[in-house]
Amino acid sequence: MEHKFQIHLRGLIDLLSNHLYSSPEVFVRELLQNGVDAIRARSYLDPQHQGEITIEIHQRPGKPPTLAFMDNGTGLTEDEVHKFLATIGESSKRAAHWDRPIDFIGQFGIGLLSCFVVSEEIVVVTKSVRDNHKPLEWRGRPDGTYSLKTLEADFAPGTQVFLTCKKGFEEHFDGDHVRDRVKHFGGLLPFPIRVVEGKQNEIVNAGGAPWRHEYRNDKERSIALLTFGHEAFSQKFFDAVPLRSNVGAVDGIAFVLPFTPNLATRQKHRVYLKNMLLSEEAENLLPEWAFFVRAVVNANDLRPTASRESFYEDEKLEAARIALGECLREYLVGLSKRDPQKLEKFIGLHHLSIKALAIQDDEFYKLFIHWLPFETSMGEMTLGEYRELNDTMRFIPDLDQFRQVSRVAAAQNECIVNGAYTYDAELLAKYSEIFPDVPTEVIDPGTLAQSFDDLELAEQEETHEFLKIAESALAPYKTSAEMRKFLPKELPAMYTTDREGRFIRSLEQSKEISSPLWSGVLDNIGRRERHAGPHAQLTFNYQNSLVRRLAALRDQKLVHRSVQMLYVQALLLGHHPLSSKEMSLLNDGLLAFIEWGVQKQEDGE
Repeated sequence: MEHKFQIHLRGLIDLLSNHLYSSPEVFVRELLQNGVDAIRARSYLDPQHQGEITIEIHQRPGKPPTLAFMDNGTGLTEDEVHKFLATIGESSKRAAHWDRPIDFIGQFGIGLLSCFVVSEEIVVVTKSVRDNHKPLEWRGRPDGTYSLKTLEADFAPGTQVFLTCKKGFEEHFDGDHVRDRVKHFGGLLPFPIRVVEGKQNEIVNAGGAPWRHEYRNDKERSIALLTFGHEAFSQKFFDAVPLRSNVGAVDGIAFVLPFTPNLATRQKHRVYLKNMLLSEEAENLLPEWAFFVRAVVNANDLRPTASRESFYEDEKLEAARIALGECLREYLVGLSKRDPQKLEKFIGLHHLSIKALAIQDDEFYKLFIHWLPFETSMGEMTLGEYRELNDTMRFIPDLDQFRQVSRVAAAQNECIVNGAYTYDAELLAKYSEIFPDVPTEVIDPGTLAQSFDDLELAEQEETHEFLKIAESALAPYKTSAEMRKFLPKELPAMYTTDREGRFIRSLEQSKEISSPLWSGVLDNIGRRERHAGPHAQLTFNYQNSLVRRLAALRDQKLVHRSVQMLYVQALLLGHHPLSSKEMSLLNDGLLAFIEWGVQKQEDGE
């Protein structure tokens, strides 16, 4: 046996009106939207019709304020009132009710319910533009009941919605607040919206969309758009970029931020649907890499979500997003040709966005890669400046490794690029694909150490005993010892390890802070490496005077301790976190040298 769902209308209306929308003031948008759609519907019946919306605010001493929203649109017949005002989810704007596609804003048939947030009753007075229909008065209540009566008085076709303020929502009926919200939601609408309060009578949307206006020159246009951006977002912008997409019928302006934004933060954009504000916090209209702009955009043919506060994610939205991204790309390309100085300032602010786009677009990569700044062992420079000095693209993709070798590389007159920051490794690895005649080489500290000068035979004999002691001192730390000549002379030793060695160090540090169960798992993972030979190397610098003096000592215990301290120092210089065993080595060594110094002082006395 089949049964029907039981619907509690008051609860359903409360859910829709109080929880579907993000703010009570959305009722202003919904009423404007209904009025605009009614005017558009009438224009299909009478192309010469001049639409207009009027909002009257009535403040009465001792009584709650009221609002009247009036449009001269198509109006409703009695059948349409029962069907569309009294049926949740039914809309007169659906394609099924029209012979041809209509560009209505609303499609869901639930917008009027938002009025119950601010009013206990919704009164609709309407007269259909169709012949022989008398005016009707519809009164809806949040318990799901309504009444309908025919009015004997006659007036022009259209619809009037009357709301009486619910206690606690008086600010939403304040004249200044209403004018501000009407302009906020409907500032781009093509029909005049008049707000009347007492003797004050104002059309609040006279300006329209500034990017659709004609200007005498580019400078005047730029000033107008940047002024609009300042008013919209309360901040000054670096530049304004026109946006357009045939897919979705999108147009608008992207405002370039005058500061470097947080890479992890997606910008929120102001978006309109058929010139009605949809949302000020839309995140899904522009590509992810376009975090250097905030946009004001209108779409005539994208699908809104049910709350009409964002766009539905579908193929059409994705195609529009790609087209808008292309507008930003063309802006940057044009800037490189007509105003290189401005482009340089832009790159200083937003090079991360350009890097992100260059990864995706080979042609864009060719245009901009040499403008982009990178950190190198010889300081920050553009990749173009780097290429003037080097025939080979040499980079290190790991930040700690770069810090470890940058000073040594600079002393050797080796310019190596730091590829550890966001997008850099991908861009540098791609260089030889775009420019095949330029070889690309990934450098690690071990590779650099192999380029150091070897010792002469006499120097090898001089340091032989020292290296034997060093091997013994470093054996517990799976590190071998070697003696080479390199710059700078002030650096006594450099620690290097390979990928496997870094993995083992990370594994051992994780075991130290993990639970016994997890420590056992990690122990099994590292069992093979634990029995392997040295996975790191400490390269001593023969050109360092301290190293040569240590090599000349015959006190094996002092040399042993000194080697261990140089090992810890090299780890710290290479930004390697110390394990508990290495921390103990550091503490013991410091105490031993303090004890040795105090003892020498006492013996001298």
